[in-house]
Amino acid sequence: MDILITSFGHLHGPRPDDAHIVLDLRFHFRDPHWNKDLRELTARDRRVIKAVRRTPGIRPLLTATVAQAQAYALGPSADQHTLHIAVGCAGGRHRAGVTAHLLARRLRRRGHQVTLHHRDLHRPVVTR
Repeated sequence: MDILITSFGHLHGPRPDDAHIVLDLRFHFRDPHWNKDLRELTARDRRVIKAVRRTPGIRPLLTATVAQAQAYALGPSADQHTLHIAVGCAGGRHRAGVTAHLLARRLRRRGHQVTLHHRDLHRPVVTR
């Protein structure tokens, strides 16, 4: 089954409306934005990856989402449709990007063809 994963920031526009699974990380997972040393970095930076990976709850969320994607793959027409997973946080630069990357890696290990798109990773830091 082909899978598209889109990371995005809610503050830069609405979530992708064609997503089958949406992970909203805004309220339940610590935001690296509040660490001034990480604020200007993105999900491509090792320090941000480590911070998100160590966030309580992220690993179980990844495990559960992989299981959910596997369930979709068992559907009778799974080979005819792309499963779209959207992963969002506030600005789309930290939590969503890292979580989407880690999810893509896990799904690829299970043999899925995964396309990863970071919609808002390039955007400037949101001032709150």
